[in-house]
Amino acid sequence: VHGVASFPLAPLLALMNNILEIRIDSWKLTTQFRRPVAAKAHSIGIWQEILNGMAILSVVTNAFIVAFTSDMIPRLVYYYAYFVDADLPMSGYINNSLSVFQISDFPEKHKPEQNTGKFTSCRYRDYRYPPDHEKQYMHTMQFWHILAAKMAFIIIMEHVVFIVKFFVAWMIPDVPSEVKAKIKREKYLTQRILHEYELNKLKQKLFEGRTCASMEKEVLASEGIVE
Repeated sequence: VHGVASFPLAPLLALMNNILEIRIDSWKLTTQFRRPVAAKAHSIGIWQEILNGMAILSVVTNAFIVAFTSDMIPRLVYYYAYFVDADLPMSGYINNSLSVFQISDFPEKHKPEQNTGKFTSCRYRDYRYPPDHEKQYMHTMQFWHILAAKMAFIIIMEHVVFIVKFFVAWMIPDVPSEVKAKIKREKYLTQRILHEYELNKLKQKLFEGRTCASMEKEVLASEGIVE
């Protein structure tokens, strides 16, 4: 389900909706409508590929949502690489995640109108060098570390989900073993019926050929023609 990271109850609600819809459709098909004509189908056709594509796309989108909208990865990077106090590794995280911007660096048309001069700088959520640094307002190395950690998280999450998906698909086959056995028996019975039909048809042709030959001999004998 797309967007499950932003709304975790979506899969549960979708499951409840599908169960309710299946029961309602079964009630309508068995009591309200004529019985549909059964037709064989090898699979659901192109919908199988469409559903697989949607599943892959949902995993990718959810991984990006978790990586770029949550505060989990920046906190982990700060916890393991940029902590200040070993006893309290998360102390100072808020101050570390806020960059400084000099109000005087605003363009004239974007400067605050109600600033009385008491405030000379402001803080914003980003990882950039301060105004007095030689790399003024450029991204710090911590920003690139966090970005690399986010991309690594996306790749790892995708692979873990796909491995679990393939394992579950291997554990639960699309066609149960009992159904496979019935399909094989149906094919065997069909081949047997066709074989018996062809055999009976051949016997009938041979019998008709012998009958015609015997009748021809009787006609020749009645006319006094001896071979």
